[in-house]
Amino acid sequence: MNFAEAEKYLYSLGNEVETMKLGLENIGCLLHALGGPHTKYFKVQVAGTNGKGSVCAFIDSICLEAGIRTGLYTSPHLVSITERVRIAGVDIGESEFARLATDVRAVSEDLAAQGVLERVPTFFEQVTAIALLAFAEAGVELAILETGLGGRFDATTAANAEIAVITRIDLDHQEYLGDTIEQIAAEKAAIIREDSHVVIGRQPEQALKVIRERAFRVEAWVSSDLYDPWTVVPNEDGTVRIDTTRLIYPSVELGLRGRHQIENAETALNVIQALKYDSPFDLSFDIEETDAFAAGLANARHPGRLEWIGRFLLDGAHNISGARALREYLDEFVTAPITLVFGAMRDKPVREMLALLAPKAESIILTRPDNSRALEPQLMVDLLPGPAERESIRLTDTVEEALECALRRSEAGKILVAGSLYLVGKARQLLKQNEM
Repeated sequence: MNFAEAEKYLYSLGNEVETMKLGLENIGCLLHALGGPHTKYFKVQVAGTNGKGSVCAFIDSICLEAGIRTGLYTSPHLVSITERVRIAGVDIGESEFARLATDVRAVSEDLAAQGVLERVPTFFEQVTAIALLAFAEAGVELAILETGLGGRFDATTAANAEIAVITRIDLDHQEYLGDTIEQIAAEKAAIIREDSHVVIGRQPEQALKVIRERAFRVEAWVSSDLYDPWTVVPNEDGTVRIDTTRLIYPSVELGLRGRHQIENAETALNVIQALKYDSPFDLSFDIEETDAFAAGLANARHPGRLEWIGRFLLDGAHNISGARALREYLDEFVTAPITLVFGAMRDKPVREMLALLAPKAESIILTRPDNSRALEPQLMVDLLPGPAERESIRLTDTVEEALECALRRSEAGKILVAGSLYLVGKARQLLKQNEM
């Protein structure tokens, strides 16, 4: 298959959430048939509700600055599926992705034809296998794996990462993971195995209790929760500088915007500490390594998360915690009038998200990302908080139409695009292409 054919084939397997099959049997069998690529390097798996991608970005950036050859697997992508697989800081090439997708498809279909598997592995299972195979062929030293959904049965869990990381847990994907913080925490914490080293991000008390109980039950090694009383200095662009009491770390700038990134940087710092003591490569933190740590935090990038493109602010903010962090950023750093372009998936708490974001907007444009799970714009009108001023609300059928409408309605203010990473991905593609 060429790249276009590989994309078409993978997407033909169905929406990665709607067709998701929870369980590790298929991906485990597929990885075994591919020669166990995940056994060729050290691995960090990051699960949680919010902050997973940012923690992964910080870890990857720090390790690259320290000279560690990394592989980074994230989801979902914003524009191209190749964004999900990064090697040494660079997205995998289309031809290489297509070659690996062809190999994984052949093995997947052969396993199904032989009756070893009941069905061909899903989109997410095959893309996960592509990433793990790519990392093995590229000779990475460290693979950083962002968990897709949950943890217990997520395809990334089949890689058996040596270090398990749990970022902050909140309510999200309740239809798959459970209706309470405790239930969701149990699904996330299931990535912790007997031989894993565990790093726990800041948590609600009920989530922390579940995670620690899981670690104790399987006798995993839990890193001490090393949290500093940071001194925070906000910058005009929405980034922050943090001063730490740890003598081995300097005062550093965070490359990712928003005060909530302090928490993600803390978690990344603790992962780096774990790698220092529990990995086959050298992270000794001499003076040169300390510089790498500071440079890694400053140079980390996470597209589509509090990302400015001209006067457009793009942020996925696809659940309540994300919307809350975005609202806090807007309250602190954005004073200009805001036009909100909003779209979301129908399984999200849209009413609660709009309650946080809509009051900040003078004008609201509701739209529908090109995704089978997207909520129709007209259904969102009744979810807006308070008595909606109808003249300030517009409905559009496409993201392109929504951006054009926003430009017409916002002469000098800022345009916020939020509510879904699928929305943000399409908006980012259009803005980059058309220089809106």
